[in-house]
Amino acid sequence: MQEIILSVRFAWKSITANGLRTLLTLSGIIIGTVAVFSVLSLGDGLKRFVNGQIESFGSDIIQTEVKVPSTDKNSTANATGLAQGIQITTLTQDDGKAVAKLPNVVAWYGGSIGQELATHEDTTKRVMLFGAGWQAPVVDQGTKITEGNFYTEEEDMSAANVAVLGSGVRKTFFPDQPAVGQTIKIKDQSYRVIGVLAERGSTGFVSFDDFIYIPVTTLQKKVLGVDYVAMLMSKVADMSKAESTAEDIRMLLRDRHDITDPKNDDFAVTTIAEAKKTVETVFNAVQILLTALASISLCVSGVGILNVMFVAVAERTTEIGLRKAVGARDKDILRQFLLEAAGVALLGGLIGLILAIVLVWGAFTVVQSMGIKVGFALAWGNVVFSLGFALVAGLVFGVYPAWKASKISPLQAIRSE
Repeated sequence: MQEIILSVRFAWKSITANGLRTLLTLSGIIIGTVAVFSVLSLGDGLKRFVNGQIESFGSDIIQTEVKVPSTDKNSTANATGLAQGIQITTLTQDDGKAVAKLPNVVAWYGGSIGQELATHEDTTKRVMLFGAGWQAPVVDQGTKITEGNFYTEEEDMSAANVAVLGSGVRKTFFPDQPAVGQTIKIKDQSYRVIGVLAERGSTGFVSFDDFIYIPVTTLQKKVLGVDYVAMLMSKVADMSKAESTAEDIRMLLRDRHDITDPKNDDFAVTTIAEAKKTVETVFNAVQILLTALASISLCVSGVGILNVMFVAVAERTTEIGLRKAVGARDKDILRQFLLEAAGVALLGGLIGLILAIVLVWGAFTVVQSMGIKVGFALAWGNVVFSLGFALVAGLVFGVYPAWKASKISPLQAIRSE
């Protein structure tokens, strides 16, 4: 134990004796640690945010949405096809009514989204119209009424001109007066405001506060002029049967759409658990890639440690020889130089970690000020990984110079003079 303490003292004395050299070596370690910790923490924060947004709909939801046939629901081909305007017109309200008869389904609604100009007196705003069935508040736990009420089944079925405003739309049109009972115009038709939704915030890049909810049949017949929907949302009674219920929905819709080969499905059925698993997989893959790229900077700083250690060995050949002459063993010299390399790496890692925590916290604070509800959480796993990586980099790149130092003999030291 005494030998280790002595080696630590020698190592610390050497580190502090060459301040400029140590500072230059530390800079690389600091930058690398900041990069690694920032990537890990930002990735974790974004993953928590997305999962939280998914869970805000409720964990007992099964979503059925349109899909381009012969593509995977999570594929680029499907996303590109829908974005380019491929219309899938086979999913209907009647499909939703059939799904509602499954034993584990307790509520459902069909939905589609449009975009139109809404006007009240001299105020005009382009809004997202969410055509949703009357059971939307039952299925989606995030749909909460703060003023008035949601539309009824009769209003939904009769394509009534009624609207429920998101909190952002309410602030635009009726900032200083009650909204319920007022009238707004959408596509040259008057809609009576019957309710206002609680503030919900954004899901990804979509703000529900800027939505206007209208009956799905109203959106179909009076705005879009279609007879199909983009999605069906189903609420299940028993979460343990969610996967089997999702499979029942697939089998039912294949039968209704005359599909014999699952590859030709024109719909995709996803449970909340499956959606979260997909998010986890995507984020983990991206995080691993970005962490690997950020770790390159730590490896580069390790090369800096290697160079500095070689210089230190050359400068201290006489010192090493004298220590050998008075009884120091190879392992004593090896341990001292390894401790120097580890000390520099650990010190740089600690400084870099403190800077990274401040920077990441600042980044999350700025994002929160923009209305995006994402919080900073200090994950000890990320702390240990960042410091451990810095320490390993110092040790790996410090081994060879330390070994070279341990092999210097007193005779070599004399000759070097």
